[in-house]
Amino acid sequence: MTYLTIKSLHIFSMILLFGTGLGSAFYKYMADLHGDVRAIYSTNKHVVLADWLFTTPTVLIQPITGYYLLQQLPFPITTPWLLTSIVLYLIAGACWLPVVALQIRMRELSKQAAQQQTALSLQYFNYARIWFWLGVPAFIAMVLIVVLMVLKPTLWG
Repeated sequence: MTYLTIKSLHIFSMILLFGTGLGSAFYKYMADLHGDVRAIYSTNKHVVLADWLFTTPTVLIQPITGYYLLQQLPFPITTPWLLTSIVLYLIAGACWLPVVALQIRMRELSKQAAQQQTALSLQYFNYARIWFWLGVPAFIAMVLIVVLMVLKPTLWG
């Protein structure tokens, strides 16, 4: 594949990763806020599916295409903006892994509540709060990565 093809794939997968995360967070938060257990279950089910269909592949594509691009460009991996981007990516990933587990648990808890026609448990809302707060640093990290990739600023040295 050509440099431009890999770069396009890298950018497209970042857009998909960022967009899926932001969209999933918005719809899940709004469903939880609304309070309809069936809608919450449906949303949770689709958020988990979106993670498998879109987020997981892009999480894998990003470092692969990034590595290929790094081989083609005159930037060593220790270039400050690049190294900072990698650290931020790892931070976002460290937040995302428990988020995935929480989403699956919330899907199951909301499924059970919807089937039994009961209210969501306190555990569900505890998971939702943790899910939200793990999303904050992940989102900030992703925004900063985009800024660093576009501007390539001199951070130190």
